[in-house]
Amino acid sequence: MPLVYVVDDDTDVLRSLQFLLETDGFCVGTFRSAEALLNAMTVGGADCLVIDYKMPGMSGIDLAGLLRRREADTPIILITGYPDASIPAKAATAGIRHVLIKPHIEDSLSSRIWDAINGDPQL
Repeated sequence: MPLVYVVDDDTDVLRSLQFLLETDGFCVGTFRSAEALLNAMTVGGADCLVIDYKMPGMSGIDLAGLLRRREADTPIILITGYPDASIPAKAATAGIRHVLIKPHIEDSLSSRIWDAINGDPQL
């Protein structure tokens, strides 16, 4: 089973995404902050990262940028509840190829993760 790490400061969102992704056949690790992810693991073990945009401390885009500077090539999907026209460009600069808007991610998250893991050039 592919391993997906989910980073979001909202415990309810983490539980919901964990349930959704496990139901869809993924192994899931959850983290409540960028710092918790950085302190707890080596990113190279994950097949995909799902990272919230707006978190206390380090944002999802800052986390992605840091991981890319550390040469982590794990696919990253950014999720956000704050739609803003500038987010996709900022995400692309940080090496994120896809942004999903909460709360309507349930229908597309698993398929986007599979696409990212399989190297879909559309992401």
